[in-house]
Amino acid sequence: MTNNKLGKVPELTFIFWIIKIAATTLGETAGDAVSMSMNLGYLVGTAIFAAIFLASVVVQIKTPNFHPAIYWITIIATTTVGTTLADFADRSLGIGYAGGSSLLLFLLLISLATWHWKLGSISINTVRGFKPEMFYWVTIMFSQTLGTALGDWTADSMEFGYLGSATIFSLLLVAIVVLKFKTKISRTFLFWSAFILTRPLGAVLGDFLDKPLDHGGLALSRYNASAVLLVFIVICVLVFPNKAAKNSH
Repeated sequence: MTNNKLGKVPELTFIFWIIKIAATTLGETAGDAVSMSMNLGYLVGTAIFAAIFLASVVVQIKTPNFHPAIYWITIIATTTVGTTLADFADRSLGIGYAGGSSLLLFLLLISLATWHWKLGSISINTVRGFKPEMFYWVTIMFSQTLGTALGDWTADSMEFGYLGSATIFSLLLVAIVVLKFKTKISRTFLFWSAFILTRPLGAVLGDFLDKPLDHGGLALSRYNASAVLLVFIVICVLVFPNKAAKNSH
């Protein structure tokens, strides 16, 4: 029997954020492995990962209760399609990192505003049912794509490098944690801020792992890095409890 008091997303525990950062890093290395290492290009890579994303979202929505494996597979799918889609927009379309980041931020804000307008709340504690879940996953897809463009912008265009950018995004996440415990700022606002910022953090960490040494990376194999990250995520999902967040409806 379905428990209507439980949502379809995990509780926001410490391990949730660890897995989220690992998943976003995996999205970067796996996305680059397909589009670059396999020489399939950004457009073909986006088409492949978009198909996986759509299939996983359908399974996620049709599953009556929260299932950790299905949820995290869908998250990983959003990060990989976000990587190739952002790279396609930034590089193939020629709008640049700043242009890509601005466009994706606009789309993300439109998605959140429409969600709130239609359903009255963008809290993850209300995510159950077709409409809330569709808004949730579309918003996440935009946030993952924005994160990739934002990470590339800070690391390359602003010349902070991969580790410098990782430090910046890490400090911003720490600031959000402080705001959570020291202020009464909307928890929903803080969640989405943190969720968005983990993506550029993962993006620059992924680039740090697989980019050439002369570009500030470690030049590790994208395949090996992706495999290690995937194993880490699987272990975390299997070992640590992933409980569904309580539904406020």
